Order: sequence, then C-alpha cells, then structure tokens
Amino acid sequence: MQLFEMIQSMGHEQVVLCSDLTTKLRGVICIHNTSLGPSLGGTRMWKYSSDEEAITDALRLSRGMTYKAAVSGVNLGGGKAVIIGDPRIDKSEAMFRAYGRMVESLRGRYITAEDVGTTVRDMEWIRMETKYVAGVGGTGGSGDPSPITALGVFSGMKASAKFAWGSDSLKGKRVVIQGAGNVASNLAEHLAHEGAHIFVSDIYEDKAAAVAERTGATVIASNEVFTTDCDILSPNALGAILNDDTIPQLTCAIVCGGANNQLKDEHKHAHMIRERNIIYAPDYVVNSGGLMNVASEVEGYDRAKVMRQAEGIYDITMNILATAKNRNILTIDASNAIAEERIEKVRHVHGTYIGSPTIRGV
Repeated sequence: MQLFEMIQSMGHEQVVLCSDLTTKLRGVICIHNTSLGPSLGGTRMWKYSSDEEAITDALRLSRGMTYKAAVSGVNLGGGKAVIIGDPRIDKSEAMFRAYGRMVESLRGRYITAEDVGTTVRDMEWIRMETKYVAGVGGTGGSGDPSPITALGVFSGMKASAKFAWGSDSLKGKRVVIQGAGNVASNLAEHLAHEGAHIFVSDIYEDKAAAVAERTGATVIASNEVFTTDCDILSPNALGAILNDDTIPQLTCAIVCGGANNQLKDEHKHAHMIRERNIIYAPDYVVNSGGLMNVASEVEGYDRAKVMRQAEGIYDITMNILATAKNRNILTIDASNAIAEERIEKVRHVHGTYIGSPTIRGV
C-alpha cells in the first residue's frame, strides 16, 4: 500500500494509527475534511483480514462522511475510525478507554459515535476519557442513532420508489434486506408497517431470525441476497457488495440501503448499475439520518427536529435523482457535485478546523 499516495488522492487531512499493547488496541482514525466544521463519524469494530484492509476501509468511510455532511446540510466535516478485532469477543472497557484517550488527543478535530460492531455501552466507556463522543445516553445524549438512520433510509427508499414508479407506496413491494443489525431491524419494521414483502439475511443467523420474528420477514441465505427476485435491494451490512460479481445477478429496480461504500469501485460499478436500468440511491445520502442525529448533540439535542431532518432525506434524494436525470449523469456524481459545491462555498470561511467544539450536556 502506498499510504501517502492514497491519502493525498482521496484528499485526507490526517490519519492516526492507534496502538496500546496492554489492551490490545489496534485502530485507525481518519480525518478527511474539516472545511465545514470538526469531523464526525462513528467508530467501527470489525475483524479485518489485514491492516491494509482496515486502513482502506477507514479512508473510504471518512471520505463518505464528508460528502454525507455536506449534502445533508450539516455543519460538520468527515471522519471515521476503525478498531481491528472481533466485536463479539475482543471488547473490553480498558480497550475502549484507551481508544478514548486517542480521541481526546485530537482535541475536538474528531468526534466519534457508534457504528458497525460498537454499541452505546462502548461509547459510554469512551466518554470516560473524552468529551468528544456523541450518541450516548443520559443528559444531552441522543443514544442509539440507528432508528433515525433507518428512518432516513426508509425516506430515501420511498423517494426512489416515487421516482421509479410514480408512487412512493411500498405496499406489496418485495424488499431484500442484507444485514440484520440495528439499522436493518428498524428499517424492516418501517417496511412491515407499510405492507412490503420483506426478505432478510445476515451472517449471524440468530439476528436474521429475530428480525423475521418481529416483522414477518422471510429469512434467506447469504448467497441468495443477489439472486432473490425483488423490487428493491437494501444493503445494510458492510461495503463493496456491489461489484463485478454481484451486479450481473441483480433483479431489482432500486438499490437503497444504509451500508456505507456499497460500490466497490464508485464510478465503474455505478455505471454497471445504470446500464441495467437500476436506480442507485447514493448510500451516504440515504443513511445520513444517523449523522443528523449525533450532530444535533453538538448544538443541543432536539429529537423532533432530527426526525424532521431524517424525513427530509426524501426531498434530498428526489433532488439528486432528478439532477442525475436532467444532466444525464450518474446519481453518485450528482450527489458528489452537490456536496462539493457546498464545501467549496464554505472552505474560504473555515479552512481547516483546529478548534474544540462544545458538546452540550457534557
């Protein structure tokens, strides 16, 4: 890996490698762009196959957070962190407190929150060492952001349906949900209430079964996600699942889900999806509800306002789909252009963020 070439080509400001021998902490914090404000993004814990894979994931995720904040109108920059390890067996209070000290050392340039493989409890451990963490319970905290993320994905899905079929009703639509984590389970409940036919899959069969029990979904095997006949595919697990192998298998009309970096190669695979006449709702747009939720803590948490913002992802998605059609460009290019325009307008005002924000309630 040519690390500096990758960092510079993606436009990152800072990459921090975190290590603590006693707690076995191995992590990466990536700060992509702070033109709009301090970087905010969750901490993911995953059993990566290599250090290179972990760093690449953090770089891609943090870049996505910059665009997510910009396109959703949030005054924050993009950051992300990953901790290498199995979230089911490798966690400890000491590890997350050691990680919290690493976050504290950045003095507010990076604010962390919950992500794949981490929980509110983990954030509370981090909070013991730093105030630069959002998404925790208690006074001034918002708690688990996944219900808001799911509401945003659902709103983006309805907008995509309106664009594709002229009606945003999802009643009777066949929706395949890949993943059965917190976002996916909340999304499934929205879809069940709407009357959709839901299919769910997860590498942990017990999690998929739990979602099915609550929502009436049908459990399918992981290798059936891309071959099951459906109207909408909703990726809600890890990234890079839309690639050379999976895209030719798709039977859906819409791809809309909460997973980050669904396209393995952003432009190549966006082109492949478009050539199959499939609408791709950019992931960082429809899943931005979680960012809106934790960002609210910086100003003083207002759940009603955040709910309205998440529902507003409907209009943001419609604007992007319409822009892509009118300009005859990819939907990901349309969303990127809107985000980059906002960043450029504000860049001369803020430049690089160096201050320390105040998180109310801390």
